[in-house]
Amino acid sequence: MMYTNVCKHCKKVFKSKILIFSCKDCIKLDANHFDAIELYLKMYPNSNALQISDELGITAYEVLQYVKEGRLKESRGTFEQL
Repeated sequence: MMYTNVCKHCKKVFKSKILIFSCKDCIKLDANHFDAIELYLKMYPNSNALQISDELGITAYEVLQYVKEGRLKESRGTFEQL
């Protein structure tokens, strides 16, 4: 079985044997974005998608896609006033 995928970065349509969200050209970009988000969340664990987007320059939509993909989990944390 072959899956028809759409790259979440460049929107290129491609086929693969497994369901994936980034094409071979964008896989490194995807890994870099995820690593940056993961590091940011370790420093600021109660951040939301908009805060991450503003700080890292990654769209909030992309951050939410990581949640949809199961790579990030939602939690009900508390926010502290600065």
